[in-house]
Amino acid sequence: MRIAYLGPAGTFTEDALTEALGGEDFESLRTETVFDAISAVIEGSAERALAPYENSIEGSVRGTLDILAFEAPNVAIIGEHDYPVRQHLIVKEGAELGQIEAVLSHQQGLAQTARFLRENLPGVELRSVSSTAAAVRMVAESPRPWAAIGSRAAARLYGCEILREGIQDEANNVTRFVWLAPAGTEPAAGDKWKTSLIFSELGDDRPGALVDALAEFSSRGINLSRIESRPLRSQLGRYFFFLDVDGKLDVEPVATAIEALRAKAESVRILGSYPLV
Repeated sequence: MRIAYLGPAGTFTEDALTEALGGEDFESLRTETVFDAISAVIEGSAERALAPYENSIEGSVRGTLDILAFEAPNVAIIGEHDYPVRQHLIVKEGAELGQIEAVLSHQQGLAQTARFLRENLPGVELRSVSSTAAAVRMVAESPRPWAAIGSRAAARLYGCEILREGIQDEANNVTRFVWLAPAGTEPAAGDKWKTSLIFSELGDDRPGALVDALAEFSSRGINLSRIESRPLRSQLGRYFFFLDVDGKLDVEPVATAIEALRAKAESVRILGSYPLV
């Protein structure tokens, strides 16, 4: 199986992929961005993609959400994998904390270590780059005393050293990744299920419209494990909503609740129904 994911080698996504597959053989397709990884599934150059979806410190990975909402109507979530992330401050051999002129990382890496950076490197320039692994490579290649926030694997890969270990702001730093496949792909079997969907446009802007829509789930005893709004992009002040619903799409009472939601919302799209981690 060919699997697309955010490259280059040494990213946390690659580590999560290796862990999730548990030694199963696969053909890797490393991409420059998460968008490229998901596009590979759309175009048929990969059978699966693994993409970051949510972080326990920073919340949803908005780029992934927006790609699924606006760019990938024929891609479905078929599974998920939770990966504990340990962020490290990485430098070239011999560099010291007081010498660092800039810190490079993916925007999620910078966000997950914001407190450490404020307290230990105040005033140092922070640069967002395409991936944590790319940040480490840039540090290794630069003549300047830069630092990167990234993985132990990336430090080893590019011949750098870890100056400070485990600098994430919370010890329990977990990123949820989702498995993406062409729509219609059958998920693995499981006892407990989750259904992810998006909906928008609840008619006239009136008090209680969103509450009424969500009541289709609460009135049937269905738990919503996650809800988030994102701009609809068509007009300021208009939004669509991401929901994670406990239960399988085609099993009652979830099936009835979603049909009732369709009667109230102009647009409802199922992102996937898949086994819980």
